Amino acid sequence: MKRSDVNTLIEDAKAFFKSHHFLLPPWAFWGPSDWKGKRQECAEIIENMLGWDITEFGSGDFGSCGLMLFTLRNGNPKRDKKTYAEKIMIVRENQETPMHFHWNKMEDIINRGGGNLIIELYQSTPEEEFSDEPVMVQVDGITRRVEAGGRVVITPGESICLTQGLYHRFYGEEGKGLVLVGEVSQVNDDKTDNRFHREVGRFPALDEDVAPNHLLCSEYENYL
Repeated sequence: MKRSDVNTLIEDAKAFFKSHHFLLPPWAFWGPSDWKGKRQECAEIIENMLGWDITEFGSGDFGSCGLMLFTLRNGNPKRDKKTYAEKIMIVRENQETPMHFHWNKMEDIINRGGGNLIIELYQSTPEEEFSDEPVMVQVDGITRRVEAGGRVVITPGESICLTQGLYHRFYGEEGKGLVLVGEVSQVNDDKTDNRFHREVGRFPALDEDVAPNHLLCSEYENYL
């Protein structure tokens, strides 16, 4: 991805969050120079990978396969007692987050406003392939039965609980606009706890065509 595109996506995200009255912490607006000399006091942000996170999953086409995220809080079993995480995300119409599950993390995915979120589901087999068995899933505490590969439409205000080993992919419903998506979960570890059904890239390689306006969570160490 080009840095100029990353800068534009972050500026657009800040405006979208604001339009939905979702406020970010002050450090979300820091530029690279603001982080200098703050390695110790910002250790939790840096080591737990809080902040801006943009991925195109190695597709080279963010619009069709990608995700914009901001991690607000996250624990780290190696350094603190926090056992939970929270993210806010923007999902575009027909923009896919590829099929994957988590070995350790259980999560609630919440439609906080905008369009509808489509989630497709499969149970995983012991060999980590798709199961033909139906999925029993909780949508705001109500049990739904979904056939293997079936879809659940999450409308604004609704949420779905995704348990460990449950394959899921999601995207915004066509014609409904951008979706403001929240995630509340157990500790998030994007380095070791994502099992994508087909191999993808998680963090983008950046073409530094311009200077960064804001740092991504995957590049704090390089700057600090």
